[in-house]
Amino acid sequence: MFLAEYLPVSIDTSCIPTQSFDAIIFDCDGTLSAIEGVDELARMNGVGDRVAALTEHAMSTGALSQSLYQQRLDLIRPTRRQVEALTQRYRQQVTPNVVDVIRLLQQLNKTVYALSAGMNPAVVNFATWLNLPEHCVFAVDLRFDSAGAYVDYDRASPLVENTGKLRIIAQLQQQHQSILHVGDGANDQISQGVVARFVGFGGHYFRPELHNSSQFYLTDDSMLGLLPLALLPEEVSLLTTQDQMYYHKGYQLICKGGVHVNDR
Repeated sequence: MFLAEYLPVSIDTSCIPTQSFDAIIFDCDGTLSAIEGVDELARMNGVGDRVAALTEHAMSTGALSQSLYQQRLDLIRPTRRQVEALTQRYRQQVTPNVVDVIRLLQQLNKTVYALSAGMNPAVVNFATWLNLPEHCVFAVDLRFDSAGAYVDYDRASPLVENTGKLRIIAQLQQQHQSILHVGDGANDQISQGVVARFVGFGGHYFRPELHNSSQFYLTDDSMLGLLPLALLPEEVSLLTTQDQMYYHKGYQLICKGGVHVNDR
């Protein structure tokens, strides 16, 4: 039997899903990539420390709001060229193993989404590089003038508010029976109890509040630890031998403490 043959005897069986997830939602900044895009842009324009403090406050405490979103962009005033160049920074700092994890999930006919308060076109370009269709990517559009100077952001976007991701998730739940959501911020963790399973990601930014309140929290920077939390054993049996090895490496991360499981 698959479980008897492969699962370590020390594994916490609460990790093993009891249902199949037909959609997986990833946050982008700090989850699919190690960087916070807005902080990268801020450093380019000499306001790195001020913006980084605002970002960390929002991601740790759930204080993301339209006012804070505007405050950061008013400080940065990124150009179109800078935002487009941010795509390369996302790619350079892509989360270890996330490319294979996404490919594997898609092979099992799971729909993979990127749901981000980050800025377009950088998020869309990065997500399509990860082989996500553009209609599966949600981020905040920016507006530039004919010379490429920053003008404004999409003020109607729900993603500039802390509860905005919940609004989009509610729409996706009309299409999907069971959703798993993984992310590193308070605006991600708010979906816990709404989606079928929430997984906090602390591989790049460890946030004690999320660690303590998330049932599952990845502390290793590799995304392989997500696989045992996302796949049924019978789904794993459909994978190639190489892809099954990724799954087993994810279990090794759990055993080594790379995935924290809160007792409930």
